[in-house]
Amino acid sequence: MRAVVQRVTRSKVEVEGQISGQIDKGLMVLLGVGNDDTSKDLDYMVDKIVNLRIFEDSDDKMNLSLLDVGGQLLVVSQFTLFGDCRKGRRPGFSKAARPDMADDFYQQFVDKARAMGIDTQTGKFRTHMMVELVNDGPVTLLIDSKKNF
Repeated sequence: MRAVVQRVTRSKVEVEGQISGQIDKGLMVLLGVGNDDTSKDLDYMVDKIVNLRIFEDSDDKMNLSLLDVGGQLLVVSQFTLFGDCRKGRRPGFSKAARPDMADDFYQQFVDKARAMGIDTQTGKFRTHMMVELVNDGPVTLLIDSKKNF
């Protein structure tokens, strides 16, 4: 699994002109599922993202997690995180999970985050979405469950 994690002061996602998910202080996560991902990858990503210490403490050091600050989570599926641009000019997506698997992992990620007490909002899987955010910092991190980067 791969994720782009952005610390935000607010973020929202719209589907067909309607707000699907909206948060204030928290993390905006673009989440991609690979065709060889397993439940280990899923558990790793949920734990890593929810416990990532990227919010400032009283000394202005990034030392607090989403749980520590009571932040929210907005998760948007993004198969293009597995786009391979190394050859030619058109990305290849052969390493992205098929839609049924990707949707299952996406839903499990959301359910696990909610089970940890995180107010979690979402986009809508396999739709055209419009995402807005105010990146706080800016803080943007790339996470790969296979630790490729």
